[in-house]
Amino acid sequence: MSRPLSEPSKRCVVLLSGGLDSATTLAIARASGFACHCLSVDYGQRHHSELRAAAAVAVALAASEHRIVRLRLEDFGGSALTDPAVALPVDGLRPGIPATYVPARNTVMLSLAIAWAEVLRSQDVFIGVNAVDYSGYPDCRPEYIAAFERMANLATKAAVGGSALRIHAPLIDLGKAEIIRRGIELGLDYSITVSCYQADAAGRACGVCDSCRLRRAGFAAAGVADPTPYVNHQDAEARR
Repeated sequence: MSRPLSEPSKRCVVLLSGGLDSATTLAIARASGFACHCLSVDYGQRHHSELRAAAAVAVALAASEHRIVRLRLEDFGGSALTDPAVALPVDGLRPGIPATYVPARNTVMLSLAIAWAEVLRSQDVFIGVNAVDYSGYPDCRPEYIAAFERMANLATKAAVGGSALRIHAPLIDLGKAEIIRRGIELGLDYSITVSCYQADAAGRACGVCDSCRLRRAGFAAAGVADPTPYVNHQDAEARR
């Protein structure tokens, strides 16, 4: 999906997974006046329905373009999201970095995003990482985003030529309820997003993985009805 290119200063690349946070980030970028070029990554994750959700979100929010890059991070494994030998945690959030951490995932994705931004002559990349209601991932912290931006401005021809790159993480300091309220203010339909780590082919959520628990708690805290379809709603409620 693509539209005619806008002026370079108004273009941005948005990393779009299809989940709640990245969809809100796209809505924020669009409201900020950017022509949004959305990048999703098929990295061998078990929850492929999120990629279909990403396509739906890109259409709903009138993205200028949406591309899916295919990698094979499952060749390395090391995560419950890419390696069938690693069990997906479903017993509730616990301290520490969980098994759903994908080694270097945000570093890989941001590298792809800045590469595309250079081609588009864009200086802005948006990512929906969050350091408040997150699962303990080290690549969701403000210091990581700041460090990556410094690296990007050392590593790219555009930046060396005077067009500095900016990595925007507009959700970095927001709680899940704040994120949801912001998205609703911007008219985002969260029913088309998929956050579950093991959503089925129809996009229905399990209700018990870490991502489902954070999402459900966010809607409750925001005082907003949860529009998420669950595989078995009663079972999900019982196992919360």
